[in-house]
Amino acid sequence: MDAPTAPGRRRRRSARDWCVDLTMFLFAVGLGLMVAVGFGESPQAPSFREYGPDLPPWLSVTEQLVAFAGCAALWWRRRWPVELTVALVAIAALTPLTAGAMLVALFSLAVHRPPRISLSVFGLAAVSSLVNVWIWPDPTTPLFVSFLLGVAIQGAVTGWGLTAHHRRKLVESLRDRAVHAEAEARLRAEQAQHQVREAIAREIHDVLGHRLSMLSVHAGALEYRPDASPEEVARSASVIRESAHQALQDLREVIGVLRAPVGELPQPTMADLPQLVEEADDVGARVELVREYGGTVPERVGRTAYRVVQEALTNVRKHAPGANTLVHVAGGAGDGLTVQVRNGPATAARPPRLVDGTGQGLVGLAERVSLASGRLEYGPADGGGWLLSVWLPWPA
Repeated sequence: MDAPTAPGRRRRRSARDWCVDLTMFLFAVGLGLMVAVGFGESPQAPSFREYGPDLPPWLSVTEQLVAFAGCAALWWRRRWPVELTVALVAIAALTPLTAGAMLVALFSLAVHRPPRISLSVFGLAAVSSLVNVWIWPDPTTPLFVSFLLGVAIQGAVTGWGLTAHHRRKLVESLRDRAVHAEAEARLRAEQAQHQVREAIAREIHDVLGHRLSMLSVHAGALEYRPDASPEEVARSASVIRESAHQALQDLREVIGVLRAPVGELPQPTMADLPQLVEEADDVGARVELVREYGGTVPERVGRTAYRVVQEALTNVRKHAPGANTLVHVAGGAGDGLTVQVRNGPATAARPPRLVDGTGQGLVGLAERVSLASGRLEYGPADGGGWLLSVWLPWPA
C-alpha cells in the first residue's frame, strides 16, 4: 500500500515506495497483457476485435505503446494523483489495455485524497466503462452486464481505497490524541510540581522566617546594646538558643517530608495561636491577643489564620521593631473568620543588619489566603502604624 503524502508535497521515495510502485506497475502490465490475450484469437470466437472497429497495424501498435506509457506513468501517481487518474480514465474509454493502470490510479487516488474527489473521479470512470463496452463489446456477454461488471470492479477498488483512507485518518487521529494526551499529562505534572514547590516555599518561609526574625532581633540587640544588664543578655541568649533550636527542628521536619513524602508536615491550628503570640511578646514589644469567636474553627481555616498572624508578627519585627501589636480574631460559623493584626509606630531602632525583606512573605500570604477562598487587605492604619486584615470562609 502506498505511503501517505501531503497534496503537492514532494518527498524522497523510500525503499518501501520502490517496492510498492514496482508491484503496482507489474500488476497494471499483467492485467493489460491478460486483456490483450483475451482480445486475441480464441477457438470459441474468431476475435473480439471482429465485433469492434477494424484497426490498422500502426494503430494497434500505438494502442499498446499508449497502454505501456499509462502503466509507466503510475510511478508519478503520488505527485499528480488527480490529473493522472483522470487521464487514465479517459484513455481507458478508448482502449481496454489501460484498464489495470486505471484501477491502480483509482485505488491510489482514493487512499490519498478526500472521498469527495475520489467519488467524483469514480463517476467519470463509470462513464468511461460505458463508452468502453460500447466500442469494444464482448460477443459472449450482454452490453449491460459488461457495463455493470466494469463498474462493480471500479467500485470495489475505489471502496478498498476509501477504507484504507479512513483507516489512516483514524490512526492519525489516535496518534494525535496520544500526543495531546501525553502533552497534557506532562503539563499537569509540571503544574503539580510547581504547586508543590510553591507550597514548600510557603512552608519554609512561614516556619523559618518567624524563628529567624526573632533571632535577628535579639542578636541585634546584643550587638548594639553593650550596656545591657547581665539579666537582659541572658534572657536574649536564651531566646536565641530556643529559637535556633526550634528553627532547626522545623527545618528537619521540612527536609524529612521532602526526602520521604509519606506524610504531611505537622501543621499548626488555632490552638497554637496563644503560644505564637506569647513567643512574639517575649521579644520585647507588647503583643495582645483578643479572641471573639465560638465553636471549633475548621482545621484548614485555623491553619491559614495561624500563618496570617505568624507572617504579620514577623513583618512587625522587621519593619516596626518595638511597636505594640494587637491581634484580633473574631467570627463564627456561617459568618466567616476575620483576622486583624494592627501595630503602632516603631518605638525601637532597627539594627542595620535586620534588612528589609523582598515582599515574598506577603505574596505567599496572598496565595495562601486565595487558596482558602478568602480576602486579604493591608495598608497604613489610622493614627499611624499598619493594619493587615484577612477574612476566611467558615462553613456553617
